[in-house]
Amino acid sequence: MLAISLLLHVIMEVYYMMKKIANRYRYSMILLRELVIVDFKLRYQNSVLGYVWAVLRPLFLFLIMYVFFVMVLGVGKGIPHWGVALLLGIVMWSFFQEVVNQGLKAIVSSGGIIRKINFPKYIIVVSKSVSAIINLLINLGVVLVFALIDGVDFSWGMLLIPLFILQLYIFALGLAFLLAAINVKFRDIGYIWEIVSQALFYGSAIMFPINRVVEMHHSMAVAMLVNPVAQTIQDARYFGITPKVDTTVTLTDNWLIILAPYVVTLLALAIGAWYFHRRSPYFAEEV
Repeated sequence: MLAISLLLHVIMEVYYMMKKIANRYRYSMILLRELVIVDFKLRYQNSVLGYVWAVLRPLFLFLIMYVFFVMVLGVGKGIPHWGVALLLGIVMWSFFQEVVNQGLKAIVSSGGIIRKINFPKYIIVVSKSVSAIINLLINLGVVLVFALIDGVDFSWGMLLIPLFILQLYIFALGLAFLLAAINVKFRDIGYIWEIVSQALFYGSAIMFPINRVVEMHHSMAVAMLVNPVAQTIQDARYFGITPKVDTTVTLTDNWLIILAPYVVTLLALAIGAWYFHRRSPYFAEEV
């Protein structure tokens, strides 16, 4: 009887604790929802095609790269379903870039509401990332259609793709927090990020199979995969499209190197969130 009484007491304590947490963040969740709706509507407000551009942008980039790199230069020759793997890489890169780019400008572009209303500032950055997630889901549907047309063999490995996308999102969100906070005081960070972003794009083996780098310089290929962007894209290609592309695990058995991109991902989120939280009390004065 005593045990049942103690169990009921614990259950009630947990219930009240969860209710308290829910009430605490209820306003934040409502605000997040409204910001996402407004942002998604305003983004394509004066566009003739509207939300269709969420699909057309990465699709046009894919077609340009496919014609020039695959059909003309023969990049990816010998790798099954390389066209679909290329499209998946472009879609994941576009998602990463949108989360960081929109997050970087989020606080500065929301100066009016920040000065008028007191609320958790991280919601602004997160709302921009939710819009990117919506675009990603739409684009993944396009990848699925191309995969079906190209005859990609569906396997259980495809279930791992959401985990790689989650890792990419965490890394991008960490960078977004960090750059958004820095951008409030130093506006040059936007131009610096453009240069770094270009280097990341070409250094993540998106347009070409990383196998080509392995053939020329094995150590360089391993070093490239320490970057979470390259690692998540190559892993998603390997498990979702074709096992003929290399990953960190196929290139090395050193667990320190294999775990490095995951450590970088968590460090990016921790440092970004910490710096954003530290600077957020001053945003209203500085934007």
